[in-house]
Amino acid sequence: MMSSKLLRGTFILTAGVLLSRILGLVYVIPFYPLVGKQGGALYSYGYVPYQIFISLATAGVPLAVSKFVSKYNALGEYRTGYRLFRSGLVLMTMTGLAACAILYMIAPWLAPFVIDEQIKGNSVADVVTVIRAVSFALIIVPVMSLIRGFFQGHESMGPTAASQVIEQLIRIVFLLASCYIVLRVLHGSLVTAVSLATFAAFVGALGGLAVLVWYWWKRKEYLAQLLTKDRGQLHPPLKDMYKELIMYAAPFVFVGLATPLYQLIDQFTFNRAMTEIGLAKISEEAYSIFNVWAQKLVIIPVTLATSFGLTLIPTITKAYVANDRKSLRKYLNQTFQVVLFLTVPAVVGMAVLAEPVYAAFYSYDSLGGEVLRWYAPTAILFALFSVTAAVLQGINQQRFTVVSLTLGLLVKLLLNTFFITQFATIGAVLATTFGYFVSVTLNLWIIKKYTNYRYKLVIRRTMLIGIFTAVMSVVVTIVLHICEWLVHYDGGRMESIVIVTICAIFGAGVYWVMSERIGLLALLFGERFTFLQRKKKAVS
Repeated sequence: MMSSKLLRGTFILTAGVLLSRILGLVYVIPFYPLVGKQGGALYSYGYVPYQIFISLATAGVPLAVSKFVSKYNALGEYRTGYRLFRSGLVLMTMTGLAACAILYMIAPWLAPFVIDEQIKGNSVADVVTVIRAVSFALIIVPVMSLIRGFFQGHESMGPTAASQVIEQLIRIVFLLASCYIVLRVLHGSLVTAVSLATFAAFVGALGGLAVLVWYWWKRKEYLAQLLTKDRGQLHPPLKDMYKELIMYAAPFVFVGLATPLYQLIDQFTFNRAMTEIGLAKISEEAYSIFNVWAQKLVIIPVTLATSFGLTLIPTITKAYVANDRKSLRKYLNQTFQVVLFLTVPAVVGMAVLAEPVYAAFYSYDSLGGEVLRWYAPTAILFALFSVTAAVLQGINQQRFTVVSLTLGLLVKLLLNTFFITQFATIGAVLATTFGYFVSVTLNLWIIKKYTNYRYKLVIRRTMLIGIFTAVMSVVVTIVLHICEWLVHYDGGRMESIVIVTICAIFGAGVYWVMSERIGLLALLFGERFTFLQRKKKAVS
């Protein structure tokens, strides 16, 4: 009964997270034609600092509070978790207000680092306005994260999933509606529209919080009954409880900071480096293509792959704690293979179809296609970083995540300006790739050191996946040329959607058939999909 309840809760939470992320990817399709490249750059200037502040204020809080509450509930000490929750509400409110005030006040200091005076586009004042507009969301989100964690600690995943989806829906509706009204109906300024787009984070957070308050009111009586069952034997001081909470949350903070910190380095260096090589006129457009529009596409395969791979992390933790080396090796093998099996063909296919994919989501742009072609393979490293960081958490070596992330960011910082001056926009992509490569390499080495895990099987399977992907790429390339000849491709959105759909069907079909025939599909997913179990063979 407990197991089925846990599985149901995990499924609900995973479904909510996935739906929320999908919504966060899809909205860029109508958002792009509204604000364009300059608006996209301005949106990023405000959102990246916000993401860093929100990660520092809340990353890990739901999981940490969930772990804390669950632990003491299991001991029958219901009041301990409730004490932390009540105290945490006050602390998170204060933290949110402080974070909002700090980001609001330092906006004039941050903006000059982002915009070079020689760039003709967004001004320093525009950047200040957008950063200040998004800062208000920091008041709500920390409190919302705490409440989500409290519900999760009671094995109730519905409130978190529902609030995430509603928050994202309200944010997107407000964002698109406000931009449309300002730009198309009132013919207002781009700065006003983008400011409202970032302010949408605050409006969405209010919606998410309202859902959580409704759930709280609905379950208030049940939670009160739990307090009457409290054993009352443990009375840890708040200082010790917060210390324990921080220990739980710290690793998730650094993982959550990875992407926004990489983006912050680009935000502070990209425009200036482009100005140095005489590309100031296209700097903001190139920045928005790389750091906003292409980045949204690259994250798609990462989200899908890691959602499968991370489901195996609890079993890895259990095997490690039980010192079951055989099971640990099996689960690590499966985790890495699942991530690579899903990510490698997706990103290679995206690279091959870079121009029509970019045009299908936004509009035809030669630079957009080029950036996406170079950027797509980096998604493999994004996925591996997330998974290896989670594995390090599972084997209680999460401190090395901080080390690997720091080294990766240092590599990015050292290489970024030089690479941009040598290769323009592609240089920023290469610097990000090298940075993540260092982080992933170190994580993999630490996993090997502390688990005695050997990567021989994963390397062999990766070579097999590589062969399948190469064959798939040849087929997709041939189909692409045939489609361009038949559809009279001119970079239009509808033509691009047709071409991408047809090529994706052929590519996925070829990859599926090869994987199914040789038995790799069954080995990786046979336990999840019963119809594959009959095809399970030994693949080496």
